[in-house]
Amino acid sequence: MIQTIRIPGERVGVLIGKDGETKALIERQTGVKLSIDSEEGDVQIDHTHAKDPGRALGVLNVVQAIGRGFAPEKAIKLLEDEYYLEVLDIRDYVGKKHDHVVRMRARVIGSQGRTRALIEELTGAFVSVYGNTVSVIGTSLQAEIAKRALDMLLSGSEHSAVYHFLEGKRAQTRIDRMGF
Repeated sequence: MIQTIRIPGERVGVLIGKDGETKALIERQTGVKLSIDSEEGDVQIDHTHAKDPGRALGVLNVVQAIGRGFAPEKAIKLLEDEYYLEVLDIRDYVGKKHDHVVRMRARVIGSQGRTRALIEELTGAFVSVYGNTVSVIGTSLQAEIAKRALDMLLSGSEHSAVYHFLEGKRAQTRIDRMGF
């Protein structure tokens, strides 16, 4: 089976990694073969020789996550069964006007990155704001809570209401991180 996904051209170098290290790591851990068109950003994922078919299917999410702005070491977590990728398109909330998208990106990031950092801290999930999207990597519970907080922000809720929601869910995510 061969899957194809397109990532932004400026993220291709991150997927390949210094001296091809990231690409090689993904291939080594999963047995898939990545073919990357560095001009177009097209990535072909060949599962023919995959060691574990389930794990190999996660490669699509890893590539997508790197394309959405995540560092490879965070994206690679998607090879583990308990981690998920959620992608929210800001345009679904504010339309296609560039100014509105920029305003909402700033709202999610917060002053000096504080809002994004707080969402990550209180949920244990990773958050990336890239282009027209906001993406989350986390366990099902972490991703669900972070996605809900982001949905609240993108829908116009006050930051304080979002922080209050996150504080209320804090104990739940602590239990999830401990593996109970």
